[in-house]
Amino acid sequence: MSAVPMELLRTWLGHPEDIYNLLRFKMGGYRAVMPRIDPDSLGRGLRTCYRYLNQTSRSFAAVIQALDGELRHAVCIFYLVLRALDTIEDDMTISLDVKVPMLHEFHSYLYQPEWKYMESKEKDRQVLEDFPTISMEFRKLSKVYQDVISDICHKMGIGMAEFLEKKVDSQHEWDKYCHYVAGLVGIGLSRLFSASELEDPIVGQDTELANSMGLFLQKTNIIRDYLEDQLEGREFWPREVWSRYAKKLSDLAKPENIDMAVQCLNELITNALHHVPDVLTYLSRLKNQSVFNFCAIPQVMAIATLAACYNNKQVFRGVVKIRKGQAVTLMMDATNIQAVKAIMYQYVEEIYQKIPSTDPSSNKTQQIIASIRTMSLPGGPMASRHHYSPIYLSCAMLLAALSWQYLSTISKATEEYVQAGEN
Repeated sequence: MSAVPMELLRTWLGHPEDIYNLLRFKMGGYRAVMPRIDPDSLGRGLRTCYRYLNQTSRSFAAVIQALDGELRHAVCIFYLVLRALDTIEDDMTISLDVKVPMLHEFHSYLYQPEWKYMESKEKDRQVLEDFPTISMEFRKLSKVYQDVISDICHKMGIGMAEFLEKKVDSQHEWDKYCHYVAGLVGIGLSRLFSASELEDPIVGQDTELANSMGLFLQKTNIIRDYLEDQLEGREFWPREVWSRYAKKLSDLAKPENIDMAVQCLNELITNALHHVPDVLTYLSRLKNQSVFNFCAIPQVMAIATLAACYNNKQVFRGVVKIRKGQAVTLMMDATNIQAVKAIMYQYVEEIYQKIPSTDPSSNKTQQIIASIRTMSLPGGPMASRHHYSPIYLSCAMLLAALSWQYLSTISKATEEYVQAGEN
């Protein structure tokens, strides 16, 4: 047996619940959290939009299709509009004197039936080249949805333009940047949820909680992607924090600076954890199952990712990802608020156990974990969701030993669905 299958086998032996949930997911469990829609039931324009959605983000397409009713289409169009805006912002071949006005005015293009942009070199340029199809479907949405999408697009365009030539210095600016690129998405989605009447008005009105939902995800991505961003010449860690540990942000990747780098990492993770109480409060207000799944899955993926990154030198050496089986387990379990609280409790406890006594942020980390514990004390059956009988464990280990190759195929087949939570 080669090294890769042996490593896979060791992983499954250490986490037998992954085997069970990978099988459960592949054999139909994914339909509960990510049901598919019939493309033949859609008009030509919407079919095209969903095709673009699958081309630009198969994972996001999967979770959008789980939403109920007309909300599904509103969120699909919202995503494509923001993807088009983001494509302009990312395109380094567009000069600033052209790009800045485009970002400022992009929301107005939604009401210009013929507007499109044919000069982009970005991989997702089709959403700009065929923007008339997207804007046409946008104008078919109820006015209440149009108003939300246009408003968020306007605010995000202004924010993107502000940070085009500006690095993130203070922690306040870090929050501001994350607000523009992710918090506004959370606010927009929340307003769409309320506009659909699947959720109460308070969900869309409480912008502070909705903003925290976006900030928690964005900060997690920024923390995890340190090395990838460095290799591509991007910097999103706030100077106010990293400058206490290194002269340049890139210095944190040097082996001789690894201890200081990990301390910086732990401080940023502690900062991100302060959004968890808001996340739990937000999720506790949701009533619709499809909306709850849509919102909860990325949040539990994020807390699992932070637990994997905390005090982990690998963040500065390569990629830190949660296991496929672990991701599937989270997706299958995070279907009610008690389950999510139990998951949050599990992972903050994992972080707590790893806090070094010498870490400069240790007291702050312990304090925020204490607050999260208070909100997420496990109760009911979900608290013991990872307790398995010796007989089950033995059977699972035997199954792993006999069928590692089959399960490897399954884990690859589920990757598209797992990425929905990761992204």
